[in-house]
Amino acid sequence: MAQLDLQKKLAILSDAARYDASCASSGTTRRDSTKGGLGSTEGSGICHSYAPDGRCISLLKILMTNFCIYDCAYCINRVSSNVQRARFTPDEVVQLTIEFYRRNYIEGLFLSSGVIQNPDKTMEDMVEIARRLRQDEGFKGYIHLKTIPDADQALIDQAGLYADRLSINVELPTDRAVQAYAPEKSPATIRRAMGKVSDKRAAQKDRSYRGKRPTKFAPAGQSTQMIVGADQSTDATILGQSTSLYQGYKLRRVYYSAFSPIPDATAKLPLVKPPLIREHRLYQADWLLRFYGFDVDEITAARSDGNLDLEIDPKLAWALQNRALFPVDVNSASREMLLRVPGFGTKTVGRILQTRRRRTLRYEDLLRLGASVKKAQPFITALGWTPGAMTDAANLRARYAPPPEQLTLL
Repeated sequence: MAQLDLQKKLAILSDAARYDASCASSGTTRRDSTKGGLGSTEGSGICHSYAPDGRCISLLKILMTNFCIYDCAYCINRVSSNVQRARFTPDEVVQLTIEFYRRNYIEGLFLSSGVIQNPDKTMEDMVEIARRLRQDEGFKGYIHLKTIPDADQALIDQAGLYADRLSINVELPTDRAVQAYAPEKSPATIRRAMGKVSDKRAAQKDRSYRGKRPTKFAPAGQSTQMIVGADQSTDATILGQSTSLYQGYKLRRVYYSAFSPIPDATAKLPLVKPPLIREHRLYQADWLLRFYGFDVDEITAARSDGNLDLEIDPKLAWALQNRALFPVDVNSASREMLLRVPGFGTKTVGRILQTRRRRTLRYEDLLRLGASVKKAQPFITALGWTPGAMTDAANLRARYAPPPEQLTLL
C-alpha cells in the first residue's frame, strides 16, 4: 500500500470517525476551502461537543485507524469493506493534537479506532497516546477514549487514569441483534467491561483511612452508543435498554446514531436510513427519562407499535394521551406535575417554584420565566388565564403537528 501523507490520513480517518455519535456536533452548511478561499467546515476532523455549563468545546475527532479485524455487518470499516485504509502512529496523533491545540483549533481529543492485530494491541496504542499527551506534553485538555471491551482490563484501567471520559459501545439495542450483525462481539463482554469501569469510578469516591482520595478515574464518566434502524428494534426496546444501562452502569450519556446504509452491505440490513427525526425524538425521550420523571411505558404509550410519534415531541404526545390530568394550576401544582407540562423545562419549573413563594403568578409571568407558553396554553391555568375548552378540543393535536405536505410523483 502506498504511503499516505499526514493530511491524507487525516482526511480519511476524520471522515471515518463521523459514524461515531458519542460526541455531539453542530450542524452547518458544508463549505470546503481546499478549492480556494479561507476556512473550512469539513474535512478537518474537528467536531463540537458541549460542556455541562453550555460551553461549546471543539474536539479533534479521529480514528487511530480504520483497519479492523472484525466484520460487523453495519460498519463501514469492517474487514470485508472496500474502503481506503489508513493508520496513524501514536506519534502522529500526539503531534496533530498538540499542533491543533497550539493553534487554538481545539480544546480536546476524541479518539476511537478499528481493532488492529488484536484488542490488546489497539488499546495499548490508544493508552500510549493518552499517556504521552498527559505526561510528556503536559496536555490539560479534554480526552475522550473509545475503549475496546475485549482488551485486558489493566489497559482499560490505565486508560481511565489519562482520559476524562471512557466509552464502550453496546452497538445495537438487543443481544440478539448484536449476535446477528456482529457475531464476533460479545454483549456479555461489553457489559462486563462497562461494569468494571463503573465500579472503578465508584471506588474513587472512597477515601483511605488517612482521608486520602484515590487517583481520579475517568472523571467525566462513561458513555455508550446505539445504532438506530439497523435492526427491527422499536423505540420502546431502545429506551428500555438505555434505562437499564443508566441504572446498571451509571452512564453519563447514551448516544443514538441513525443507521446509514453502507456500500456492499448484507441483505439483512435496510436499504434506506431511518428518518433523522427518529434519532431526535429518542434524544428527547432520553431527556424525559433522566430529568423529568417519566418511565419508558409512559413515553411509548402514545402508539401501539412501541415507536415514538415522529410528528410531535414525546412530552406533548404523552400530555395529549392524558388530558384528564390537565389543566394544572401553576400556582399550586407539584414540581413533578409541572415537569410534565409541555413547554416547561427544568429551569422554568425551578423558576416557577421559586417565584410563586413570593407572589401569585400571572400568565404573562410565564413568558418571562422562560416557558414556551404557546405549547403550554391548553395544559395550565394561572392568574388571568384559563384554557377553557381548549384542553379537550378535538383539533388540539393539529395545532402542534406539522402541516401535511403535498408529495410529488417524481
